[in-house]
Amino acid sequence: MPDPVGKLPSELDQLPDRDAEETAEWAASLDAVTEHAGPHRAAYLMRRTLQHAERAGVPVPALLETDYLNTIPTAAEPAFDGDEAMETRIAGWNRWNAAAMVTRGARLGVGGHIATFASAAWLYETGFNHFFRGKEGEGSGDQLYIQGHASPGIYARAFLDGRLTEEHLDNFRQEAGGKGLPSYPHPRRLPWLWEFPTVSMGLGPLSAIYQARFNRYLTNRGIKDTSASHVWAFLGDGEMDEPESTAALALAAREGLDNLTFVINCNLQRLDGPVRANFKIVQELESQFRGAGWNVVKSLWGSAWDELFALDTTGALVRRLRAVPDAQFQTYATRDVAYIRDHFFGAEPALAELAKLLTDAKIAECFHTSRGGHEARKVYAAYRAALAHKGAPTVVLAQTVKGYTLGAGFESRNANHQMKKLSGEQFRAMRDLLELPIPDSTLNEELVPYAHPGADSPEVRYLQERRAELGGPAPARRVHAVALPQPSEKAFQSVYKGSGKQSVATTMAFVRLVKDLMRDKETGRRWVPIVPDEARTFGMEALFPSAGIYSPLGQTYDPVDRDQIMYYKEAKDGQILNEGITEAGSMADFIAAATSYATHGETMIPFYIFYSMFGWQRTGDQMWQLADQLGKGFIVGATAGRTTLTGEGLQHADGHSHLLAATNPASLNYDPAFAYEIAVIVKDGLRRMYGPDAEDVFYYLTVYNEPMPQPAMPEGVEEGIVKGLYRFKEGVPAKADAPRLQLLASGTAIHWALEAQELLAAEWGVTADVWSATSWGELRREALECDEALLRGEQRTPYVTRALDGAQGPVLAVSDWMRQVPDQISQWVEQDYSSLGTDGFGLSDTREAARRHFGVDARSITVAALAQLARRGEVPASSVKEARERYGL
Repeated sequence: MPDPVGKLPSELDQLPDRDAEETAEWAASLDAVTEHAGPHRAAYLMRRTLQHAERAGVPVPALLETDYLNTIPTAAEPAFDGDEAMETRIAGWNRWNAAAMVTRGARLGVGGHIATFASAAWLYETGFNHFFRGKEGEGSGDQLYIQGHASPGIYARAFLDGRLTEEHLDNFRQEAGGKGLPSYPHPRRLPWLWEFPTVSMGLGPLSAIYQARFNRYLTNRGIKDTSASHVWAFLGDGEMDEPESTAALALAAREGLDNLTFVINCNLQRLDGPVRANFKIVQELESQFRGAGWNVVKSLWGSAWDELFALDTTGALVRRLRAVPDAQFQTYATRDVAYIRDHFFGAEPALAELAKLLTDAKIAECFHTSRGGHEARKVYAAYRAALAHKGAPTVVLAQTVKGYTLGAGFESRNANHQMKKLSGEQFRAMRDLLELPIPDSTLNEELVPYAHPGADSPEVRYLQERRAELGGPAPARRVHAVALPQPSEKAFQSVYKGSGKQSVATTMAFVRLVKDLMRDKETGRRWVPIVPDEARTFGMEALFPSAGIYSPLGQTYDPVDRDQIMYYKEAKDGQILNEGITEAGSMADFIAAATSYATHGETMIPFYIFYSMFGWQRTGDQMWQLADQLGKGFIVGATAGRTTLTGEGLQHADGHSHLLAATNPASLNYDPAFAYEIAVIVKDGLRRMYGPDAEDVFYYLTVYNEPMPQPAMPEGVEEGIVKGLYRFKEGVPAKADAPRLQLLASGTAIHWALEAQELLAAEWGVTADVWSATSWGELRREALECDEALLRGEQRTPYVTRALDGAQGPVLAVSDWMRQVPDQISQWVEQDYSSLGTDGFGLSDTREAARRHFGVDARSITVAALAQLARRGEVPASSVKEARERYGL
C-alpha cells in the first residue's frame, strides 16, 4: 500500500529492520552533517561510503556516476613505458601530414575531415606505440575498429612508417584509377590495411562487441585460442546517439568480455554542434555504461589541472565542473581569460578566491587545451587500467578538443566538421606549435608539402621498433587462405532424391541439409548456425541437443524440456548462436564469423536464418558492411514471400527483399523452388566461397514455409540452377498448331505456374512451358557483364537470352515478389515479356485469398497468359473475357 504521501515503499522498507534504533542513528548522523556542514558535504560522505562498501564487497547498488574527474589521479599513474618526447615528435608529423593530405585534396573538391583526428591523435598514437598487437606475432593480434572520420591520421602514420607513399596520399578519395585511398576504413577498397568498415555510425561499436564475443566462441569451441587478442573500438561521443552503439552493452557485460575496450573520444561535438548542449555527455555515458555493467575509466583533464585541483580545498571547483553544460564548456575553449574568470570562476565566492591564485596563462592552458585525451601519460594510464581490469569490458571516456592543434579557427568551432583545409598562415602556426623543421620556403599557399623526417630518422626507427615489439604494423589485414575440402556428396544426394509423397517446406529442406553437412568430418565443425530467437519456427530444434547452443557459462539450470529428445541444450562449446530477439546482433555475429578467415586465419561457414521480412529491410546497412568487409556465408530469408506467411500480416509479408538484395554487388541472390535446387546452390556456394579460387561474395537464399512435395532432381539442370534459369517442365501440345507461351516462376510461385500450365492445356488448348527461375539477380548480373563486354568490343550473348532462344510464344514471369524482381531480366528477353507480382502492402488472410488478391494464383496466371496471347492474335479476345468470368476475376 502507498504511504500517506502517496509514495510506494522502497525495497529496504519491505525488509525487516533488526535494529531500528541503529538505523535511526545513521539517519540522524546524515541529517546533522547536512545541517552543520551543508548538503555538499553530506553527499560527499554518502558517495565515499558507497564506494567503500563496493570495494569491500558489501552488496549495495553501485554508483552510476562519479565526479567529473579523472578516474586515475596523477599520483596513481603508472610509469610511462616510452620516450614521450620522441612520441610527441611522431604525433606532430602525423598531425601535419593528415592536415596536408586533406587540404591538398580539397583543391580538387574531394573533401575530407581534419578535426576528428586532430582531437584523437594521442588516443591512437599511444595505442600504436604501446598496446595494439600486430598480426606478425603470435595469435591473431588485436582487432582495431578505427573511427571513420579519423582515417587521414591513420594514413599519415602509414606514410611515416613507409607503408604509403606521397602518391598514395595525393590520391586520397580518388580511387577510380586504382591507386587511391578510400575516404574511410573500407576493407574492400584497401584490403591490406583496413579490417573493419566503421563509418556507418553505430555499426562499429555493435560489431566490436560481437567480434569480442566471437573470439571467445572460437576459443571455447577449440577452433583457435584467441585469448591474446583484444578488441579496441574507437568511437565518437556523438556516435553514441545511434541505437546500435549501445544495443549490446548488456551482452558484453553479461558475458564478461574483458577482451574488449571502447575508447570514446569526448570532444563534446557532433557534426553540427554540441553533443549534449545543455547536459554532460561524459556523465551520461558513464551512467549508461556503469548501469550496463562495464568498467568505466575517465580521462578528462590534462596535467595542467593538477594545480587547480590541489587548490580546491572546498570542492567548489569539482562541483562547478560537474554543473557546467557541455556547450558552455566548449565556449570556454574559444573565449579569453577574462570571460572565463567572469563566467566560470565568478559562479561562487570560493571559486573567485581560487582564481586569484591562478595566472592568466594557467587558466588559458587549462580551459583551452589541457585535456586528458591530449596527453600520452593520461591515455597510457587509462589503457593500462582497461587491460588490467578483469571480468567486464572497459570504456575509456577521453575528453579532447575537436580540431586540437589546428588553430583558433578550428578548435571547438561548430563548423569544423565542414572545414576541409587550412590556410598557409594556419599551417605556419601549426608548424610552430608542433615544432616541426619545415622551412617557410616550402610552404606554398597552393600546395602545402607533405613532411617526413627520413626513412632512417630516429622517429621512424622508434616507430618501427615499437611496432616490431608489438607484432608488426597496424592496422593491417592479412589473409592466409586455406581452401576447405568439399563436403561428402552423401548430404546432397539425399536431397536430390526428393521427398516422395511427403510434403516438405523449403525452409525445412535447407535446415535438414545443413544439419547433415554439420556432420561432415572435415568441415562440419566450421558451420556457425545463427538465429535470432525463433529457431523452432525454422525447424532448427533438432540441432539443439546435437550441436548445442553457445553459452560461455554452459548450462547452469535444468531445462524444462530435458525429458524430450530435442531439448534446449546450452553448452560452453555449443555451435549454435541463438541470439534472442536481435536481428542486428545476429548480423554482427554473422559478420564476425564470415570474416574469421581473415581476422583469425580460421575459415568458418556461417548461416544466418531469419524471418525474411526482417533481413534486408531491417539490417540492410549491415549487409553492406558485410560486403565491404569481404565476408562469406549463407544468409537465409525464411518464411519468404508476400503470400506464404499471411496470417502474420503486413509487417511479416516480404515481397521486396530480393529487390533490396539486388543492389548489393557482393550478394548472390537465389529464390529456389525445390529442395534439390537448394542443395545445388549450397554446394556451388561452398565451392565459390571456400574453394581453391575463393571469391569475396556471400549468398542470400529465400526459402518458404509452405509444405509441398519435393520432386527428384531432373538430369542436367545443375548449370541452369546456378546460372538462374532452366526449363523444369515442357508443355505437351494437344495439337500441332496450339498457341504456346513460356511461364517463368521462382520460389513457391512455380506451383501456381504448374497449376496454370494444366488449366491452360485442359481448358483453353494452350501449351505452356514452365521454367524455374532460381535467380533473377544472377541472370541480370551475367547479362550486365555481357553489356559491359560490348564496350570492350567483345560480343557475348547473355545466358537468359540463350536459354530462351527458340522458345515459342511470349514470356510471362511470376513470383511471390514485387514485379520489379522478375522485371530485372526483361530487357534481355527477346520474346514479348510481361510479369505478375505481389506489389503493394501485405495482408492477413489465407494463402489462396492473398494470391487471388494480388493476382498471382493459378487462375490469375491463366487469364494473364490468355491476355498476352490475345494481344498477339493467337487466341480470341473473347477467351480472356470468358476466363475472367469462369474464374471469378
